[in-house]
Parts: sequence; structure tokens; C-alpha cells
Amino acid sequence: MSKILVIVGATGQQGGSIVDTVLADPELRQGYTIRGTSRDPSSPSAKALAAKGVQVVPADFSDPNSLQRALAGAHVVFGNTTTIYDGHTYEHEVSHGRALVDAAVAAGVPWYIYSTLPNIAKNSNGVLKHGGHFDGKEEVEQYIRTLPIRSAFIAPGSFMSNFHETMTPRAMGDGTYALASFVTPETQLPLINAAGDTGKWVAAILADFAKYEGKVLCCATALYSFTEIAETMSRVSGKTVVYRQLPEQVWRGFLPPLMVDFIADMLKSFQNYGYYGEGTEEKVRWSAEQARGELTTLEKYLQDHPLHLE
Repeated sequence: MSKILVIVGATGQQGGSIVDTVLADPELRQGYTIRGTSRDPSSPSAKALAAKGVQVVPADFSDPNSLQRALAGAHVVFGNTTTIYDGHTYEHEVSHGRALVDAAVAAGVPWYIYSTLPNIAKNSNGVLKHGGHFDGKEEVEQYIRTLPIRSAFIAPGSFMSNFHETMTPRAMGDGTYALASFVTPETQLPLINAAGDTGKWVAAILADFAKYEGKVLCCATALYSFTEIAETMSRVSGKTVVYRQLPEQVWRGFLPPLMVDFIADMLKSFQNYGYYGEGTEEKVRWSAEQARGELTTLEKYLQDHPLHLE
């Protein structure tokens, strides 16, 4: 009899990738029945999940009873929280993450997979003070480790989809395009096609939970410097994309006030301490080897999702 896998936030990039990966894997598809949570099961994205055979149920972090109902009978839960930049980012990360795993424990769930992130304050020895969107997730990870539930963790890298959103190259007016930030061109990002590849690491855990129990998989295809990212964009698009290092104060003017301090300290952390802290390169290399399936390179991602450079 198949076991129930509950995917929290199944309509998001990470959750959707897990759904698609499990459904496409003959062994996992036979072993698991998928239940996805959504704040609005009547939404188009939730209906699209249901059309794939996923049971979609309502769940809200502010309603512990709804969480327990959604997790009832589950063998494995994938837990994920959405970052909210509203002046209470850290508090949301911790309260939502704790509420979710507390509900899993109360429901008697034996296995828990949590989407965490590295702790910027710890990696910087307290130098960087605005890492709550990362630090809150890692603090929940440490809390999970104290509970009577068996756990494993993924820590996604920087989403390739950001290059179509907040990190889109901008036209310079001379036929070239600038990928801009204030950190050095050598600063490296571990890039992940979150919507396509997240499930490949979660699938590895589902196939052999004992092997990965207590471990963190640092999920990225590889490390790319900003210079390498711009060069790849140029090669794939056929247009000239360059990395432009701006003064920090100029860069800050492009971001919303409630978000800017978090993103600034995040980028400083990447530049000065490495995305995953000490040993980032080895963590990314080892984790990539664990993925259950071929990972998407940045070049392949940009071929499949062309930049709109106009």
C-alpha cells in the first residue's frame, strides 16, 4: 500500500518540482500517494495539481488545526515556508516553520523533510545583522533536530528564475545589457532551477531516507560567478550582457525599503563568507552528486527560458 507524502506549498516552485519528480519516477510514484496543501484549493494552480491526481487540501500557518488535518496519516512531510518582507520577516519564518513541524509531530508523522537555508549571522560571526530570511529558516532547522521526528534537509541555492524577475539584465541604451549588483564580479552564486530540479534532491531522500537523515543537501547545479552568469547570458541570447558593479547606495535605490537590508546582507554574505559558509564549494559538489536525475545548467535553463532583452 502506498504511503502518503504531504507537500506543503505544493503550488510553489519547490513543491511543484517535487510533485512532478515523484509522479515521473516509477519507483516513487508506486510508493507514494501525494497530498498537497494550498491556502486556496480552488485556485487555478491548485486545480492544475488536482488534475495530475494530487489530493489538494487547505492549510494555513495561522490555523494549527488545519495543519494537523492536512498532515493526518502522512508518512513523509515536505515542509517549506514563504519569505514575507513586511517588517516581520524573521518572526514569520520562525513562527510558520515551528507551527508546521509542531503539527507534524502532533499528527504522528514519522519523517520530515524541511527546506532550510544557511544562517547568515552565524556564517559572518555576527557581522551581518539582517539575515532573518535565511537565519529564521536555519533556526527552525535546529528546532526540528530537537523533536521526536526523523528529519532531513534541503537548502536551495539561488533560483535561476530570479534572472526573469529581480535580477533581469537592464538595457544600457547602447545595445548592451547590465546584470547589476554591488558585490564583486567574482562573487559566486550556487544556482538551481527550483521549479525543475528541487524534486531531484527530495526524491533522493525519499528513496533512501536513512542515508540522508540529519543531513543538509545544498541544492544547486554548480557555483557561478556574476561574470560567468553574464557571459552565459551573452552566449545564449546572442546579445552583449555585462556584469556592472554599482556603489551600494546606488544599488539600494532599486529595491523596496522593507526588502533592501535583507538582500544587501545576503549578498555580502555570499561575497565574504560563501553562500553556504565555510566549504561552500565542496558542499555544492557533494550535494549535486546526490541528486536523483540530471541537473539543469544555467545555459540549458536560459535556452529553455529565454531572457526578454529588449
